[in-house]
Amino acid sequence: MRPLTRADLAVDPLLAAPALLGAVVESTTPEGVVRVRLTEVEAYRGGDDPASHCYRGKTPRNAVMFGPAGHLYVYFVYGMHFCANVVNLTDGVPGAVLLRAGEVVEGVELAERRRPAARGRDDLARGPAKLASVLALERAHNGVDLTDPASPVRLYAGDAVEPARVSTGPRVGVAVAMDTPWRFWITGDKTVSAYKRGGKRRPAADPTLGT
Repeated sequence: MRPLTRADLAVDPLLAAPALLGAVVESTTPEGVVRVRLTEVEAYRGGDDPASHCYRGKTPRNAVMFGPAGHLYVYFVYGMHFCANVVNLTDGVPGAVLLRAGEVVEGVELAERRRPAARGRDDLARGPAKLASVLALERAHNGVDLTDPASPVRLYAGDAVEPARVSTGPRVGVAVAMDTPWRFWITGDKTVSAYKRGGKRRPAADPTLGT
């Protein structure tokens, strides 16, 4: 597989998101290697996107989203889950793609141990928290360089997905900009997560970057 480069990822999230469909995220831990082929993603920008963590400017929490491109932005949500994003654009300009769902293509047994409640192989990484869980992503991975061969998490180009096989629609679970069609998925793929419209903020929930 060809490793994706910083130049590949330093583009508008609206271009990066569909291009990442079919790409493979690889995570290495002492337990072994798990690879996930991406089947669903969401684009988030900065000051022009009220659903983004960066909408109100740079903070210690969202600093990774301001670049450089190719790094992993990991955040904690609902006090129980981690979610992961690929940073895009250039240094100082925020943007990222949320990794929503995928197919485990290597390390299935290890993924199953990490997700014992999964309802079959298709459900292992069917949602952003599930995807982060099978890859064992946590706060310590925030900021890792996905383009570095020595990184514990790496990103590779996969088989290109034809535009005719890509669907678009509203992002999931956000409390603002609910109808913005910046979610992209491989049409008909069984690992794509269920759509849940956002709206009223739930207790202790973050209104941005859907879950």
